[in-house]
Amino acid sequence: MAEKLIAPSMLASDFGNLQRDTEMVNNSDADWFHIDVMDGHFVPNISYGMPVISAIKKHATKPLDVHLMIEKPERYIEEFAKVGADIITVHHESTVHLHRTLRQIKDAGCKAGIVLNLTTPVSVLEDILPECYMILLMSINPGFGGQKFEDITYQRIKKLRKMIDDRNLNTLIEIDGGVTDKNIKKLVDAGADVFVAGSHVFRSESQPQTIKTLKELANS
Repeated sequence: MAEKLIAPSMLASDFGNLQRDTEMVNNSDADWFHIDVMDGHFVPNISYGMPVISAIKKHATKPLDVHLMIEKPERYIEEFAKVGADIITVHHESTVHLHRTLRQIKDAGCKAGIVLNLTTPVSVLEDILPECYMILLMSINPGFGGQKFEDITYQRIKKLRKMIDDRNLNTLIEIDGGVTDKNIKKLVDAGADVFVAGSHVFRSESQPQTIKTLKELANS
């Protein structure tokens, strides 16, 4: 079994102590930094943009997994690559020319992925799956941290896993929203590979220990 990856969501970190929290992730068992970019249009919230990503990149020693929750993401791909994105995922629902946008991400030197909202059927990926390094399935409605995990996600992972395996692809499945030590094993069993955890990590008493526990549970 390939190693399962943990990607703490920096949206839940303390922005007043960004360097401290970045270094905590560096020194933990986490694999990636998950960076949520929100524009207030595609989702009802605004997060951060290039300057904050640039600040994280300055201290980060692990890949930046940048999740664009923005309308027409194709307008900014090169800029996000420039400030340090290693992986860029865009919402299926956010761009008309999805195939072109994925190519644009790859041309900018990043790994490319697609995000699906909770009620977008995984079948929409049928033709584009081979172009994707990763598929991110939202397990909450995107826009705000700290939401409750939606159980419909397990079935969605299983369907997507079958689509990937039937084609002998290496596409990763990432889960974002409400991931905790209580459900991570079940998510692994359903077929997921990468786990985004925000509030569960950053609101815990010992953040490195929480990350370590998630990593151990996912790979046990």
